[in-house]
Amino acid sequence: MWRAKPLPLTILLTLALALSSWPCALASDNNGGRPLVTPITKDASTSLYTIPIKDSHLPLVLDLAGPLIWSCCEASHPTFELYDCECTEAGRHTPARCWSNAGNQGQPEHSGKSFADNRCVAHRYDPATGKCAAGDLSRTQLSANATDGRTPLYPVSFSAVSACSPDTLRASLPAGAAGVAGLSRSELALPAQVASTQNVAKTFALCLSSGQGAAIFGGGPFFLLPPWLPDMAPAPSVPLQRSSDLSDGYYIKAKGISVNQQQVPLNGNEFIVELSTTAPYTALRHDVYHALVHAYGQATSGIARITPAPAPFELCYDVQQLSVTRVGYGVPPIVLELEGGATWIMFGANSLVQVNDQAACLAFVEMKKEAADGPTPAIVMGGHQLEDNLLVFDLEKGKLGFSGLLLGRQTHCGNFNFTGTA
Repeated sequence: MWRAKPLPLTILLTLALALSSWPCALASDNNGGRPLVTPITKDASTSLYTIPIKDSHLPLVLDLAGPLIWSCCEASHPTFELYDCECTEAGRHTPARCWSNAGNQGQPEHSGKSFADNRCVAHRYDPATGKCAAGDLSRTQLSANATDGRTPLYPVSFSAVSACSPDTLRASLPAGAAGVAGLSRSELALPAQVASTQNVAKTFALCLSSGQGAAIFGGGPFFLLPPWLPDMAPAPSVPLQRSSDLSDGYYIKAKGISVNQQQVPLNGNEFIVELSTTAPYTALRHDVYHALVHAYGQATSGIARITPAPAPFELCYDVQQLSVTRVGYGVPPIVLELEGGATWIMFGANSLVQVNDQAACLAFVEMKKEAADGPTPAIVMGGHQLEDNLLVFDLEKGKLGFSGLLLGRQTHCGNFNFTGTA
């Protein structure tokens, strides 16, 4: 009997690299052409942000670093085969920590069962707990509203590739949440799937709020009330960083930090900043954190403090001694100096958080040691610092646009007109 000779290792490696860089061409429904808008709600108990986009408007948690959509599945659900293009794409983005539990065959936890019946198993990562779980790669129905950037126009429903999730993985999510909507640059994340199915740009805008904000997928203008305000969507201006050392997510490069126009002394002349919708407050590497706290303490030495500071914060102030301005408490601004000369200014609304009736605290925390080891960013900018800033992620150009604090422009992220009337 004739038997094929095994291919040389060099050819196998070349084929593997070619396949790994080949994005899945997701099918288009050809029923769109307009961006989609959905409200964003912040859950008070978990500080996670959700969008009501799954069928029957069940909420999914937003995760900027998530490569997949994952949610609950019916007992009888469609599946992909092991060698389908979608399965290849899902495998490319298996979180590193899911591989840490690999068995003897070098496969992530629970993946062996996929080989028995040729079903594709994807591996989901819970951003709230760090736990991994395996489940079928399937399809789910999503729905949102088409928009002209001012109001919702009409409902749109479409099918999306998603992974099935066990109840145990959803236990840490906000009450009623059906799963997670990954927003990374993966072809199976929500932005790419909206772009493909709706024939719109691979761009999305987030406007997070402590109450209700808004997200638009597919580009276009972004208007906020009052109605006379211009388009708030900023032009993408800061390059998004990519590196094999960085996991899925969105990263920008910073050159320095200043407090009250005074440079904070830091080790090195540049560092990486990750944007996160699952971290409640900005986490700083040990050296950056202590340098910032020291500089901020000096700049606010004349303001009465509350001691001891409630965990996890270190600097807290007596709110009776703080003035109130349009952009939050009247405290020294913190400026993140980005490459290309751009600056991200954090005023009192983003730099302080009121923890009770007496105290407002510097809303930055020290990065956990295990998170700070290895090739990780020096700063993970959390949700509190992102709120009431309109962020535009242009995945085609690889750039980020940000509006700056909208409160200074007499509006905020809760002012998208979801009612459809001026």
